[in-house]
Amino acid sequence: MNKPIIGILGAGKLGTTLAKLSTKAGYKTLIASSKSATQIQLTISVLAPKAIALNATELKHQADIIILALPLGKYRSIEKDNLQKKIILDAMNYWWEVDGNNNIYSTKKHSSSELIQQYLPESTVIKALNHMSYHDLQEEAGQGKDGKRKSIILAGDDQTAILTAAQIVTDFGFDPLVLNSLSQGKILEPGSPLFGADDTKENLRKIVVQELKKLT
Repeated sequence: MNKPIIGILGAGKLGTTLAKLSTKAGYKTLIASSKSATQIQLTISVLAPKAIALNATELKHQADIIILALPLGKYRSIEKDNLQKKIILDAMNYWWEVDGNNNIYSTKKHSSSELIQQYLPESTVIKALNHMSYHDLQEEAGQGKDGKRKSIILAGDDQTAILTAAQIVTDFGFDPLVLNSLSQGKILEPGSPLFGADDTKENLRKIVVQELKKLT
């Protein structure tokens, strides 16, 4: 079966790292930023040479799966056309240096990915690829620096979309660990011990159990 086409919105450090992992895993990979395709072409040719630089409109039209690797504070700049009925992997996080000192994106009652789902009601949002830093994503893919395969935690409400996202995570070189709902993705955000976590599935599962208890 043919692999879906992956489109990455955001051509910064995270976006280019994910593009490199995606092309290495055999996915046709498109990448776009707020700049024109011509303006990012040189960067992409160096950091993710097998990815295809496009503008955002072209990318959304062609891609089957969209990964959001933008600064969270710019989520409203995402135009909703051609995102309907598509799976959206939300790798964005609040970061005060970029998004401002006031975290208006998540609260004790909802995660930032739930906000993205509200903004994109006709898409299916899965929180994924957000808790590990871009340099660890690059260095730990496969068997990891210490020979132990690391895990990426996913959160979502749609089980079919979760299975698709889990396959992508597996192909990228990580063991998927699935949470039961998008709301549980709150435990993957800044301030949680899972944010920045770079560990095996077994070890992360223990922390997940502890953090989920705090939500109840």
